Amino acid sequence: MSRTVSKAALRQVSSAVACLLLVSTAAATELTNCAGIEADPVRLACYDKLALPRKVTIISDAAPDAAPALPVVIEQPLPPSPVSMLSERWELDPESKAGTFQFRAHNPTYIMPLFMTNNVNSRPSSPTRAAGGDTGQRSNEVKFQISFKTKLAENLFDGASDLWFGYTQQSHWQIYNPESSRDFRATDYQPELILTTRTNYDVLGWRGRMVNLGVLHQSNGRDQPLSRSWNRLYAQVGLERDNWVLLARPWWRVPERGISDDNPDVTKYMGHGDLVAMWKKSGHVVSLMGRKSFSDGGKGAAQADWAFPLSRQLKGHVQMFSGYGESLIDYNHRQTTFGIGVSLSEGL
Repeated sequence: MSRTVSKAALRQVSSAVACLLLVSTAAATELTNCAGIEADPVRLACYDKLALPRKVTIISDAAPDAAPALPVVIEQPLPPSPVSMLSERWELDPESKAGTFQFRAHNPTYIMPLFMTNNVNSRPSSPTRAAGGDTGQRSNEVKFQISFKTKLAENLFDGASDLWFGYTQQSHWQIYNPESSRDFRATDYQPELILTTRTNYDVLGWRGRMVNLGVLHQSNGRDQPLSRSWNRLYAQVGLERDNWVLLARPWWRVPERGISDDNPDVTKYMGHGDLVAMWKKSGHVVSLMGRKSFSDGGKGAAQADWAFPLSRQLKGHVQMFSGYGESLIDYNHRQTTFGIGVSLSEGL
């Protein structure tokens, strides 16, 4: 017994097969795009969107007198939108939203087993804190930094702003110095609150994406005479262009009273703001930071970082610093440092 297949049915099957091939190719590309997002919450949100189906209906073009055919329904995932560097870190676009209380990268997180300075600060002091005895530190040590942020509230002020909490901790560990019991020479603690407002404007080919307003506390948790601390209010503008990001951040120090001020001249050395330029491509991240004080005899600093891929989650990290304020205890001490290690995330 033979069966006859109509031309309309063949055309319908052919269209369905062609559509399936297109859908599978598009899905593979979209999965690759998601895999390229480094921030875990945004990458997971991208995969979640791919899991949400979209129905595609193919209508048969059979002749009017032919028997009606059932439509073929294919589940097609929604394609994700491109995520820029700033949007990935600050959730500036709807497709990069990951919700509140998700841990995100803030400043770089790294460990440098090889870190050295050309000028040891053996007797730290400030105008209100006399120098103590020789700290007996060595020029080589381990430096590491841990940094994260989380969103406390989103879509504030008509949906234009998000409120973040950030925390950064940087330590210098004299692990190669048994004479000092391999102590932690310096640990700086830096919590901050940041209100991020999305923007959209162009200036000289750069796209202005955000403005951050923040309040930041930094201290080293030490007793006198080694105690150092200060509070800042800042505004930060974020722009991007192709593989580049530019961050400009002026700040104002909250004044402290007289002898209670551990470091009254801190802005003379740490500056009145910083400028960061970052380039990212093929897993490589290069950043340049500059700080400058505009007071009489003002000092500053410059730092260069290069992170290069070792694996998906791990990067090699090289850092060079020159100037004042490599750590808070060294705010008024000039030195050049060099470090090599690995990093888990790069900052923006």
